[in-house]
Amino acid sequence: MRTLRSERLTVKAGDEVVGVRQCVRDFAIDARLSLVDQTKLVTAASELARNMVVYGGGGQVLVEHVEAEGRSEVRVTFEDHGPGIGDLAMALRDGFTTGGGLGLGLGGAKRLVQHFDIRSALGQGTMVVIARWK
Repeated sequence: MRTLRSERLTVKAGDEVVGVRQCVRDFAIDARLSLVDQTKLVTAASELARNMVVYGGGGQVLVEHVEAEGRSEVRVTFEDHGPGIGDLAMALRDGFTTGGGLGLGLGGAKRLVQHFDIRSALGQGTMVVIARWK
């Protein structure tokens, strides 16, 4: 994997989620993803950034344009040091929520991308990596 471009953002408040959306869109355009793929990636990134603020107390987002396995890829990593997720399988199920929403966040984000990896430990935080490629 070769990194062509990267940017790290600190996200602590809800209004900073807009900056994540804009950055991810810029990277997706640079990677020449289709408009549909751009929209899917931006939507997933927006949901994950919002979750990071609401449930993890904020954190870091790393946006990368990489060449991997002969393809152009936008990879976004979300990392917080919040309370973590106790039951990942349950958290990924549609309808599960701890915040009174529709419970489509993590599962919905997973369906919008081609790569989704989540790791979480109670008391240590959560890391989610998503990607879409051409």
